[in-house]
Amino acid sequence: MDVGFIGLGHMGAAMATNILEAGHAMTVYNRTPGKDEVLVRKGARSAAKLSEACRGEAVVTMLADDHAVESVVYGDGGLLATLRTGATHISFSTISVALSERLAADHAAAGQRLVAAPVFGRPEVAAAGKLFVVAAGAPDAIAAVQPIFDAVGQKTFVVSETPKAANLVKLSGNFLIASVIESLGEAIALVSKGGVDKEQYLDILTSTLFTAPIYKTYGALIVEGKFEPAGFAAPLGQKDIRLTLAAAEDLRVPLPVANLLRDRFLTLLAHGGEKLDWSALGSLAARDAGEAVN
Repeated sequence: MDVGFIGLGHMGAAMATNILEAGHAMTVYNRTPGKDEVLVRKGARSAAKLSEACRGEAVVTMLADDHAVESVVYGDGGLLATLRTGATHISFSTISVALSERLAADHAAAGQRLVAAPVFGRPEVAAAGKLFVVAAGAPDAIAAVQPIFDAVGQKTFVVSETPKAANLVKLSGNFLIASVIESLGEAIALVSKGGVDKEQYLDILTSTLFTAPIYKTYGALIVEGKFEPAGFAAPLGQKDIRLTLAAAEDLRVPLPVANLLRDRFLTLLAHGGEKLDWSALGSLAARDAGEAVN
């Protein structure tokens, strides 16, 4: 396929590399100069302006939040104005359900297609091409871009013909990850203050009751206090909980734990956690208990 790729952060750069190395033609665009140099050396074309990345069969966005996505879709020379009729916008970004719904309607009105395809996995998983893709959109549109999903992920889950459903699934998943981080942090603080070795405790948990990778990955980060460099920054975690609560309010679904997580993220950010990984949420319980944090 001939694709454009917009957004070369930690996740985006890894995903773009895998798409390029799978043999697809690619034009890359990033607002920060120089971020495309590695990809250009691998054979990608560099777009001097956004519209140059919108000339192919599909354009991919992997951006931080609603504002960033809106700026490239609705701005001058943006996707809506320059993407050709019948082309597809693949939105890998974790955005609000409301924005996803608006994008789908506006792309359809312009004769374009939207496939929402947020992913589960941290940057190291993205680099290995082992992400899990949650996709939603018209069946023929998803089928057309499946080679892109195959390049970045180990499995694609198609959940709906309505794009916003994929974003709802993604937000609910991040809500659950944050819940695990918080509860792990609390449990580790409890046993640590009681004199139990944290590493041994984590080994017990992940060898018996909780063998899933999510417990092993985030448990190790909490025990080791490895919150920098951030694979997924705390402000992004706070953003996702906020978007989860917005979706829940719209659907009239109470989420008491999500409200707690919102406050915990605000506490982390208020104490200087802006540049930390969101797993630093798990350090708050130890701090509250008067324990030293690694």
